[in-house]
Amino acid sequence: MTTRTTVHLLRHGEVHNPSGVLYGRLPNFHLSATGEQQAKEVAAFLADRDLVHVVASPLERAQQTAQPLVATHGVELATDERLIEAGNLFEGLRVSVGDGALRSPKHWSKLRNPFRPSWGEPYLRIAHRMLGAVHRARAAAEGHEAVCVSHQLPIWTIRLFLEGRRMWHDPRRRQCSLASLTSLVFDDEQLVRISYFEPVGSTDARVTGA
Repeated sequence: MTTRTTVHLLRHGEVHNPSGVLYGRLPNFHLSATGEQQAKEVAAFLADRDLVHVVASPLERAQQTAQPLVATHGVELATDERLIEAGNLFEGLRVSVGDGALRSPKHWSKLRNPFRPSWGEPYLRIAHRMLGAVHRARAAAEGHEAVCVSHQLPIWTIRLFLEGRRMWHDPRRRQCSLASLTSLVFDDEQLVRISYFEPVGSTDARVTGA
């Protein structure tokens, strides 16, 4: 007999970011009114699931996204630092393609190696810390379901890693919309399936701060 456990990787909802900067790990970036509604809709989407464990990145937007889930299922919210957003040297700057910091020669040295990447936390390091957080959540929810609230790049990176794909990629092609669920299904400790859901619909990966 095997024990089936599902770990849902939930991306946080929309963030209030009127300046359109890359906020990364900066403090005081919270959900917008739309983001708060998205969090409620995800909680409603998962209301009938056998959810026994909810854990979130320490960043405010992830903690806020988790709140409707813990209220709906009557569980305590845990925090795992390994679910945090990726480190990035462009934090606080506008980085849309053809705009802001990317047009300035003083920043071009940061772009020298897109395969690592040279402007931020290495992809393999992201994948390894996320995998550790996932397996801790799997163990905590063994035989049931868990939700890990994290961020777009960490979620997309671990998905690429688990699917055996290259981790360097075009950010505009990530399949990880706001408040989306990337669900990992385990039989015992063996990953058997990865599924993707968009409970609140799709959003544009090219929008900085989304």
